[in-house]
Amino acid sequence: MYLDQLIQLEGRGEYQVDGRCIICGVAPGEYRCRDCFTDDLYCKECIVVAHRDIPLHGVEKMWNDGKFDRTTLKALGLRIQLGHGKPNKARLRQGRCANPQRAVDDDFVVIDVHGIHEVALDFCACETAQPHDIQLLRARWYPCTGKHPRTAATFKVLRRFHLTTLESHCAVKGFYMSIARESDNTGTVPVRDRYDELLRMTREWRHLEMLKRAARGHDPAGVEATQAGECALLCPACPQPGKNLPPDWKEAPKSRRFLYALFLALDANFRMRRKKVSSEEKDPSLGDGWSFYCEIAPYYSYLAKNWKQKQERSTCVAHDAVDKPDRESRGTASSGIATVDCARHNMKRPNSVGDLQLGERYINMDYIFFIGLAGSEISELFVSYDIACQWHKNIWERMKTFDREVRFVRGKKFCVFLIPKFHLPAHIEACNILFSFHLTRYVGMTDGEAPERGWSMLNPLASSTMEMGPGMRRDTINDAFNDMNHKKILGLGKAMLDKLGDCVPELITASTELEELETSLRNLGAGATLEEWRVEMEAWEDDAKNPNPFASKSERKRVADVRRELAEEVQKDMERAMEVDDDEDAAEDDDDKVVVAEEMHATEWIGMGVQLEELHEGNKLRRKLLTWMDAQALFIPHVAVLRAEEDRERKRISATQVQPGVQVQHMTLWLPSAIIDRVPCDEELYEYEFRLREAQAHEALDDIRHQLLLRTHLYKYKDRFVRGVKANSRSQTKIEGVEERTRRATERYRVAWRALKGLGRHMGRSGWERTLRPLLTEDVRGMPRALFQDPERKKLLMKKGPAAREKAKQARDEAKARMSWIWRGPGVEEEEGGMNEALRIEWAKTRARFLRQCEQLDLLEEEMRRILQFLRWRADWWEQRAGQRPQAPEDDADRVPGVAYAPKHTAYAEGNAAYAKRQAEILRTRAQQFEEMWADAADFIEMGRTAIGKGDADADTADAADAADDMMVDSEAGDEQPIRPRPHPRPATVVESVAEQSQDREEGDADEGEFFL
Repeated sequence: MYLDQLIQLEGRGEYQVDGRCIICGVAPGEYRCRDCFTDDLYCKECIVVAHRDIPLHGVEKMWNDGKFDRTTLKALGLRIQLGHGKPNKARLRQGRCANPQRAVDDDFVVIDVHGIHEVALDFCACETAQPHDIQLLRARWYPCTGKHPRTAATFKVLRRFHLTTLESHCAVKGFYMSIARESDNTGTVPVRDRYDELLRMTREWRHLEMLKRAARGHDPAGVEATQAGECALLCPACPQPGKNLPPDWKEAPKSRRFLYALFLALDANFRMRRKKVSSEEKDPSLGDGWSFYCEIAPYYSYLAKNWKQKQERSTCVAHDAVDKPDRESRGTASSGIATVDCARHNMKRPNSVGDLQLGERYINMDYIFFIGLAGSEISELFVSYDIACQWHKNIWERMKTFDREVRFVRGKKFCVFLIPKFHLPAHIEACNILFSFHLTRYVGMTDGEAPERGWSMLNPLASSTMEMGPGMRRDTINDAFNDMNHKKILGLGKAMLDKLGDCVPELITASTELEELETSLRNLGAGATLEEWRVEMEAWEDDAKNPNPFASKSERKRVADVRRELAEEVQKDMERAMEVDDDEDAAEDDDDKVVVAEEMHATEWIGMGVQLEELHEGNKLRRKLLTWMDAQALFIPHVAVLRAEEDRERKRISATQVQPGVQVQHMTLWLPSAIIDRVPCDEELYEYEFRLREAQAHEALDDIRHQLLLRTHLYKYKDRFVRGVKANSRSQTKIEGVEERTRRATERYRVAWRALKGLGRHMGRSGWERTLRPLLTEDVRGMPRALFQDPERKKLLMKKGPAAREKAKQARDEAKARMSWIWRGPGVEEEEGGMNEALRIEWAKTRARFLRQCEQLDLLEEEMRRILQFLRWRADWWEQRAGQRPQAPEDDADRVPGVAYAPKHTAYAEGNAAYAKRQAEILRTRAQQFEEMWADAADFIEMGRTAIGKGDADADTADAADAADDMMVDSEAGDEQPIRPRPHPRPATVVESVAEQSQDREEGDADEGEFFL
């Protein structure tokens, strides 16, 4: 049916009643318009008159052979007159312009959303006529050239392309071809090629739109007075002195200064390469340094001056950005771009983008970092960069290569360098402690990955910008960044609400975990130890030169360390033996033993035996076991007796089996610890195995603890985020894998413990059993806070009735009082209250999680306040610009025939004020919408702060989650409430550690800059 309707429209359809013109009703209706709302039929004269004000519509003519053919209004005689406004409309209907001037060769092309049109165009050449390009602009047609224009594009098509390319990343070529094909998609009618002209006009249009939106047309000094970065959209949530900060922000107490800190994130993108096309001379930027890209001439001058600057090799893992700076640079004029972003809100910063030439070199990153911050009053900076551990070294020495006005003044700025959370695990262990967002105070839940999220929106432009000249490429990327910031600003209302909805329940959970863990420690009599940890933590937070509480202090050796030590001891013994005994007869011992000893010493043989116990692959184990048993016969010859007894027993059992034989995994190794009372053995072998077994036991214990913590995390993740059969099955598989690794580590510990027990009794060793105890099944459990996430407790809490809930609370209280010995310290009895350092580190991390959530809540509250203040400030800023430039410099007067004299600047001033007032209204409306959306935010924040110090944890978390849902669904409920800062209570267990913490910082060694880790 639908197909029938489409086919019917190819004819006259329901308009074929009498075939007369719809207007005059006399002449036959032979023409219709494809773009009008109806398919009315017109005669030639009437369709021209009807389209005098809509001259870019497409028309068709009906021929005698019963079909429509396309024609043009120009062919039908329509001429378009420019240069005369509405006051002359009545006169124009009676006659034409007194002095019309046709376009060059009467050949003019207009590009519109409906196609590419050839039109008959007349300019006004009266005494008071404006230049041709101005006449086109007043008709909302953009001229391709300033003099003698022959092509124009409608404002509508330029706007359409601008939005289309921002949303779909469509190139000009693709957009132009779609318009050309709308003019003719059959290839039978030639369409005038205006691709190059459209390319030029779209670039100029984007530039003019940027200037317009930045109020450069409202500045009495004109566009030429545009300052660096002035056309870039600013982040309303970031601290902007003079715009959204309180008057006394510089006098804020030390514990609140982080609220006015700037969070920055640096990164490079190697997909945004540019080939060696054109040059700066042939293709300069239209607004060099006016938005996001830094000014080109000073940038290239700095690079040329410091190009030979030595870049240190990485002392971390192998970072390609450091060790291979020429990556992706061959055959390109630019190997990519580097940016400095707002780390918390994912917005690009003014003058903080630059092209890369030879990979991710420090000189590039230094320049965009320091230039982007030039003149900023913000004193506290948190700087995220995926190679910050290397880049921050000697940064203050490198800063001295900049002009003095760019450098940081000594004692005025403080920097904390960090590594984004996703990138951090790839770094060495030291970096995971020193540069971690999780462990650094005053950063909230910032992750530092803002640039990575932004690249996903920019990368689709890579294929088109790769072929552009330098200026057009920069203009295109600047425009894309402005649009990205614009869309981020539009979404700030919901984004901040979502973050707040996540933060409060997480804060309550983190508070509960910390309080329950500390209660468990106090119940074990470890209150004094807990206070010592807190003192250490606060000392390190005040001065990073103090011992890091997150770092392990243990010097306990692992199996690999013991094997290495034994090998070194053997090497030294052999060297001493060679020095003492030069007698050649000393080498004439048992030949076979010498050959084996050259290949495998006794220490290596025992270490291999300990390792064989952990292998499970049959073929691999069999090959290694046979080699090992050959060596065993030389080190412990009497073991052959045990092997013979074992073989006889195996043969007896095999006679009764359907498939005789023994699995290789079940064969006895007969290490020294297993033959103590059965056959003679060298005492030195007992010593070797004892040291290896002790290391093995500690290593297995560490593995058990790690797997238990991981299991807790997986259970929490599964309970909170996993939904559906498939996702639950996948999550359960991961948990089962962790439990299997826990079982293996437990068995490995028990094997080592049994060996130590026998060896210790034989060798008279004691003391080791104080730290390595028998591991029972009930000992293999998580820390108290981990027990609170177990499924059984959740089921009890979900049941109705006070009895079930009381039972769950009793289970929680019992769990607080219990703690497996695996979490307690080495060499200290339980009643002494000593804690394992793994527990200390876990307490430190738990405390850090709680503090990060507290800081996140404070930051969100402050950011919401700043957003509202910034939008209102910007609205006032626009209103001040209304009428600020009442007369365009080149305008004098506009004398219209038959109309009284009227100055030009009257119309300009009206448009100037109208645009400024419209922008101000938009900003005020946006601020009002955000405020209404956040109406319940203040009470929600207060509820979270109140809940973290009292009440039932699970109930508080559930209430917070419900409140968050209500806030998201009904954001307009309730009266408007301002987002106001409130002091928030802390749990009693951590009050001392967070209240008015000292933030005194020792000045750095650099002459004019400081940084802290």
